[in-house]
Amino acid sequence: MAAPSGGRNGVGARFWAALLLGAVALRPVEAVSEPTTVAFDVRPGGVVHSFSQNVGPGDKYTCTFTYASQGGTNEQWQMSLGTSEDHQHFTCTIWRPQGKSYLFFTQFKAEVRGAQIEYAMAYSAAAFERESDVPLKNEEFEVTKTSVAHRPGAFKAELSKLVIVAKASHTEL
Repeated sequence: MAAPSGGRNGVGARFWAALLLGAVALRPVEAVSEPTTVAFDVRPGGVVHSFSQNVGPGDKYTCTFTYASQGGTNEQWQMSLGTSEDHQHFTCTIWRPQGKSYLFFTQFKAEVRGAQIEYAMAYSAAAFERESDVPLKNEEFEVTKTSVAHRPGAFKAELSKLVIVAKASHTEL
């Protein structure tokens, strides 16, 4: 693609050069494999349910979403898993594609196996159309080396998305 020419005193050319340099500087350090996305139903009724998927060579990593919710009817959610090109990192994203969930979650926990969490965030609303992700307040959830979970007494029962980035666990020889 050619950069548009024109503009006064080369301003347009400088803009496109800066944009190109910025894009190169912001490219991911490691390529990520094409994510695997699986749909599942989040079912209300107050009963604890779990959904789990594996990813990586030999199903090296596992992401498990455990929850209980109330109100309404089933909602279709998705779990997407992907690994870095060298298979040392993996991502697990659990979300409601239609944005905000109308269910009230009494509890939730997303756990990873085969890796340790480097970053995790929980959201009360997922980006949809012109809306943006709305993160939970830090006091509503807690992150450990292997899980992200509601914090009893502080969690306000709204959940629409969880994002986890984890790095392969080192094993002693």
